[in-house]
Amino acid sequence: MPNSESRLPVATLEPSPRHGVPQPAATIDTRTRIDSADLLRGGRELLIAHAGEEYRLRLTRNNKLILTK
Repeated sequence: MPNSESRLPVATLEPSPRHGVPQPAATIDTRTRIDSADLLRGGRELLIAHAGEEYRLRLTRNNKLILTK
């Protein structure tokens, strides 16, 4: 799992061969993918501590995820 210092790459702009308009350069996707079942560990709710706040990730009866503060 990435630490709190990890960041997504920032796209740089390169001139477009068409009209000289800058276009985003190709970036590498460094996002981490975690299955929700692994997070919830068989439960229906997960508490997440972030920046001194507590968030609740909840799995609904309709199999939707809801994140609330």
